[in-house]
Amino acid sequence: MSRQDVKQSAAAPTGVAPARLSRAGLVAAGSVVLLEACWLVAALPGAALVSDLGGMLVAGWATLACIGVARRHPVPLRRFWTLLALTMGLAAIGRAIWTVQRLVGGDLPHTPVVGVVFTAGILTGTAALLSSPSAPRTAVGRARTLLDGVIVALALVPIGWVLVFRGIAAAELADPARTLGLLFPMFDLMQLTILVAVSGPARPMWRPMTVLAASLTLRVVADVVYVSLVVRADYTAGHPIDLCWPLSYLLIGLATRNPPPPDCDGTDDTAESPLPPWWRVALPYLPVGGAIIAVVLARRPTGQTPLLVFVTMMVLLAALALRQGLAANENLRLVARLRLLAYGDQLTGLPNRLLFNRRLRLALRDGRPVAVLLLDLDGFKQVNDRFGHATGDTLLTGLAARMHTAVNGDGTIARLGGDEFAVLVDGDRPVSPERLAERLLDALRPSDDEEDVGVHPSASIGIAEYGPQHASHTDLLRDADIAMYAAKAAGKSAYRTCTAALRESAVSRAELIADLRRAVDEDQLHLEFQPIVDLTTGAVRSAEALVRWRHPRLGMLPPAKFLPLAEETGLILPIDRWVIHEACRAAATWRGRVPEATVAVNIAAAHLRRPDLIATVTAATSAVGLAPRALTLELTESALIEGTEAVLERLHQLRELGIRIAIDDFGTGYSSLSYLHRIPATELKIDRSFVARLGTDDRAYATVEMVTRLAGAFDLAVVAEGVETERQHEAVTAIGCPRGQGYLYGRPDAPAMVGQNRS
Repeated sequence: MSRQDVKQSAAAPTGVAPARLSRAGLVAAGSVVLLEACWLVAALPGAALVSDLGGMLVAGWATLACIGVARRHPVPLRRFWTLLALTMGLAAIGRAIWTVQRLVGGDLPHTPVVGVVFTAGILTGTAALLSSPSAPRTAVGRARTLLDGVIVALALVPIGWVLVFRGIAAAELADPARTLGLLFPMFDLMQLTILVAVSGPARPMWRPMTVLAASLTLRVVADVVYVSLVVRADYTAGHPIDLCWPLSYLLIGLATRNPPPPDCDGTDDTAESPLPPWWRVALPYLPVGGAIIAVVLARRPTGQTPLLVFVTMMVLLAALALRQGLAANENLRLVARLRLLAYGDQLTGLPNRLLFNRRLRLALRDGRPVAVLLLDLDGFKQVNDRFGHATGDTLLTGLAARMHTAVNGDGTIARLGGDEFAVLVDGDRPVSPERLAERLLDALRPSDDEEDVGVHPSASIGIAEYGPQHASHTDLLRDADIAMYAAKAAGKSAYRTCTAALRESAVSRAELIADLRRAVDEDQLHLEFQPIVDLTTGAVRSAEALVRWRHPRLGMLPPAKFLPLAEETGLILPIDRWVIHEACRAAATWRGRVPEATVAVNIAAAHLRRPDLIATVTAATSAVGLAPRALTLELTESALIEGTEAVLERLHQLRELGIRIAIDDFGTGYSSLSYLHRIPATELKIDRSFVARLGTDDRAYATVEMVTRLAGAFDLAVVAEGVETERQHEAVTAIGCPRGQGYLYGRPDAPAMVGQNRS
């Protein structure tokens, strides 16, 4: 036998023994209850002693069972089971004292000692219910639940007086111990009310709570019948009703055999708590109406209210007042929580758009000087795309704290949504809005250990001050938005103040966007082609498609006038699709006379990230019967650098189809060399900024020569862009660049040039 086998065989008895002992104890306790039942029903001699001993034995077993399960269950449940064990222990002790005093005195021993022990058991049992897994976790919630039970118990005292106590002689009621014993049914109902209150409806009822409810219900029935029999002098020790008490103890011991709830540590707060049913809210108040009627019925012929009933009603009124005070306090806290949810941003803790607009309207209504700073984080979308929204949320929280510190009480900063923030400056301004904008930009600049580009974005800030041109707060926010976009256009990480010129430019921009939406549908776009020349032979075998816009009012607009706007608004996607289809149609025409002719088309970064790019390209080539190798997609370095794994996979799929891929403006990015190993490119286009300095700048010459050799090492074709002079032509030819493009060879024109010789 191995050492592991020895360990397992040695551990088995210790793990099985508690379960066997538990089953043996349950069988023994059940046998005691069964024997007592037979004895009492048969009215055998010594029934009173059998009843007392049976209660003691079963209560003692239940005590041991609760102690055992308290050791096995998780820490949050130990208090619950320990208090139940103490309750059962007090019940066993109380039964023992009752038995001794009954045997000595020969009567029902409603003595102070017995009353104190049983009352202590009620207190510990109530504490156990309030520490159960489903009980309220706050002190206010537990106090409210306890008061619900107390109110129900107190309200039932006048009702019990009319139904039961009225026949008891006043001399008997003068004995406090006897009176306390007669009030035990009310205490049982108090505990049952608390159990109902803590058992739902926030979560499914834990099975032990159901068993405890059955136990308490049995005790209520037993105590009510016991009191009724005592009042009529029909009770004698050993009555069959005595069986209910050990049976209730047996149920408590049986409850220990259930496993703990899965979320007994209280950490599972993912489920939304449902609203309580109406009866749960009305539960403590339902018996109060009956209590009021009972007070009227309980009055003696002399018109006096019994002292017990009077005192009980006074205590009931005090409990109701305290309960209403707790409810009012809870309502105030709820209102504060709702205000926080309605007017606060849950992520950053700043005021939200609703509260910001409310304070802005209030400031404008009071006629105070008002300025609004609108902030938009630059490049924040890339943070979410590259690192995920959890990182983005963490970054937003940190930046919001920095901006709040930078404002430093000189304004109200709010998060309007996403990565957009705003600052309201009203009244007597200790600092100007411009100075406040500078402080915000300084706060957002990364420290020495936060220089990772893209992880710590900057901000563009627009400033608008209230003036006669603003009819409402929406006009002021619109002007701040205009200034913010002007700051972005100025290079980001900057601020601008809205002026009449900016406002007029924004109106023109909005009109241009509206016109651009109709440009594709109304056939206003036009393609021109710039030749790409073979520098060895001078032959034109390819051309780059360049889109123009025939604006009905502004005339022919070059790409620089509308493509940036199209990319910003998302209109670049339909424009790109139109360009791809028209360029493929033109290339199909060229290949009728020049079979090796190709066409190049620029693709926006937004289109590169879309999964339908492949479908667009294949549909355009197949519609005109163009071979995929005749189409080259030109992509900027920035679009490729920002690309995800999905983008790279899409590029590989395009290459498998035969589509050629060119890296446009090569040399202007910051990580192109590392990407050459991953991007399935077929061509590099040297940026015109290097070609323009050829012949005057030795470093530019070295750069073009280096890129040409690099392309050769990667088996890539090379095109020199921006060749405008003979000197530049001679330089790129001497370097060995195979192809060139620029005004020297031809300006963008109709497609008829392909197939001609430009030498």
